[in-house]
Amino acid sequence: MDSIDRTGRTTGQAGTERHGTEGGDRQRSATERRRRELLEAAERIVLRDGPGASMNAIAAEAGITKPILYRHFGDKGGLYRALAVRHTDALLANLRAALDGHRVRRDRVEATLDAYLAAIEARPQVYRFLMHPADEDVPAESGFDVGRHSAPLLRRLGEELAEVISERLDLGPDGAERARVWGHGIVGMMHAAGDWWLRERPCSREQLVRHLTDLLWGQLATVKDLAGGPGF
Repeated sequence: MDSIDRTGRTTGQAGTERHGTEGGDRQRSATERRRRELLEAAERIVLRDGPGASMNAIAAEAGITKPILYRHFGDKGGLYRALAVRHTDALLANLRAALDGHRVRRDRVEATLDAYLAAIEARPQVYRFLMHPADEDVPAESGFDVGRHSAPLLRRLGEELAEVISERLDLGPDGAERARVWGHGIVGMMHAAGDWWLRERPCSREQLVRHLTDLLWGQLATVKDLAGGPGF
C-alpha cells in the first residue's frame, strides 16, 4: 500500500512524478545532443561548400532526411540562426579574453581586432555562409533574407562590445551613449575591413591589425580607465 509523504502525495504518486521528470530530462538531453550533432554535420558541409551549403547536403551528411532536419530547425533560416549563435558565442568569448588580457591598452586593442580577424581567416567558409549566404537555393517564399539574418549578428557584437567598453572606460556623463556608438562603430569597422581584406588579401593580418589600431588610437588613447576596473 502506498504511504503518504509530507506533501500529501502518495509514495506512488511521488515516484511517478519523479520518473516523469527524469524521463523529461533524458528526452531534453537527447534532443539537445541530437541538435548539437546536426549542427556539427551542418558545419562540416559549410566548411566544404561555404555559402552554397544546401539543406539536402546537410541532411545527407547527418544521415537523415530533409524533413527530419526541418523538424529540428524549421527551415534554412532556423539552421542559419542556430549556427550564427554557435559561432557568435565563441567569437564573443575570444573578444572578451583579448580585452581582459594583462597587457597595455594598445596591445589589448590589437589583440581584440586580431581575435576577430583570426576567426574569419580560420573559417572563411563559415564566415561567408553567415554573412554572404547564397540566394539561389533559397526560395523567395521561404522568407530567408540575407540582410535580415546577418544584421542581428553585427548588432549583438556591437552591443556586447559596448558593454565591455562601458565597464572599462570612464567616458563621462554621456558614457553609455558613447560606449554604444563606439561599440557598434568598431564592429562595423572590423566587419567592413575584414570582409574586404578576406576577399582581396592586400596585406597580412598583422599589418591590417596595426593599421586599424592606428585608426582607433586617436581618441581612445586619451580617455581614462575606470577606477578599480581591469581597464581596457
